[in-house]
Amino acid sequence: MRPLPRRLPVLSASALAAVLFTTGCSEIQEVSQGIDKAQQCVQAAGIVTEMAAKVGSLVNDPAEMEKALNDGAAKLGTLADEAANTTLKEAADGVAKDLEGLNATSANEAVDAAQKVATDSVQWTQQLAGACG
Repeated sequence: MRPLPRRLPVLSASALAAVLFTTGCSEIQEVSQGIDKAQQCVQAAGIVTEMAAKVGSLVNDPAEMEKALNDGAAKLGTLADEAANTTLKEAADGVAKDLEGLNATSANEAVDAAQKVATDSVQWTQQLAGACG
């Protein structure tokens, strides 16, 4: 058996390596979470932008507009459920609830909904972006 003093540098090096490895892994995890958050933020803004463009083109088709509104709300709801960031989750849920509140079951409602989406989509996008900042 070797004397303890010879083993001490090896044990110290092993302990140091373990600490560095653990610290590095937690930093990698933090970076990964930051990337996930950024992707979710971009995705949320994209959902609103895509839905607004689609709704604007469906003024003469209330049934399809209703479907586009519901699809946008569902996508934001799913994103909210998966969001690691509580602020983004709340913002996405809020926008989804606003979309669910819009009705386009008739021609008049479709026009009103299209105007509301055109007016509020910038606010919704800013709300989502603010939650990501």
